[in-house]
Amino acid sequence: MMRRNRLGVISTVVWDTIYGRDAHTEPVTEWGGCAYALSALDASLASDWEIVPLVKVGDDLAPRAREFIATLEHVAPDAALIGVPYPNNRVELRYVTSERRAEKLTGGLPGWSWLGLKPLLRDLDALYINFMSGWELDLETCQLIRQHFKGPIYCDLHMLVHAVQSDGWRTLQPLPNIEQWCRCFDLLQMNEDEVTTVAREPLELAATAMIAGVRSLTVTLGSRGAVYFAAPGFERLPDLESSRAAAQSFGPLRTALVPVDVAFDAGDPTGCGDVWGATYFSRLLAGDDITRAMRAAHGAAARNVMFRGATGLAQHLRGELITR
Repeated sequence: MMRRNRLGVISTVVWDTIYGRDAHTEPVTEWGGCAYALSALDASLASDWEIVPLVKVGDDLAPRAREFIATLEHVAPDAALIGVPYPNNRVELRYVTSERRAEKLTGGLPGWSWLGLKPLLRDLDALYINFMSGWELDLETCQLIRQHFKGPIYCDLHMLVHAVQSDGWRTLQPLPNIEQWCRCFDLLQMNEDEVTTVAREPLELAATAMIAGVRSLTVTLGSRGAVYFAAPGFERLPDLESSRAAAQSFGPLRTALVPVDVAFDAGDPTGCGDVWGATYFSRLLAGDDITRAMRAAHGAAARNVMFRGATGLAQHLRGELITR
């Protein structure tokens, strides 16, 4: 049997309790965190790719999390979640508007050390990182990943630019050493609020990121679509090697707004950014150019709005009939 390409996923699976998503219903409890990204990867990766989750799970939720992972078709047969003797991350989400919410974190799975992570990277061909806790990786470990791993690295900074207050509520905070963080990744994703927390405007961050070696920065704008900034010579992943070699050369950045061309119906926006990013990277891995991959990501995010929770989401994103 031909070897399939292996996509490593570093993130955190979370148990969500969601308030205010529908004013007429009780709070909803369900899988969250990287469960949305894993579902989108499962739905959108090409058949020659498989998922290797480098994801820790607390012993209190490990059996249920493994049941969820078992429903995904693209997970590598030799891969498994890593149980640890800590309470799993749980998040209370309280929606203020359809696209804005407050988050409160309890639990606390430990991040990765380089010693523990290094042997797990050996057989991987690409890496998807999504900071769901904010401490899955520290800067030194990310730098070591970049030094030793030569495949494409995609990162959604997400909770890396949030602090956890003493009462558990999340607040945005500036990210020190943003240029050093950018040096660790080829492709970077942030949302509008996160960008304005670390820079005065997206173009300033894009310039910093490109000089540091990022080849593409995408800024998601919710129902308005997304903006991308691309380094000279970078249009699709096969351009990565030559574009890396020219990273210190000067040239105009390419930027464009890719608007949403599908309707975002009223529904559940939870996980849309994660579904968007996972779909976008999947389509880049399949050979799509930036714009085509972003349009596929828009479509997946719109489908996610029409579905509640991550259980069965992969099947829904593939267009299959779900009964639950």
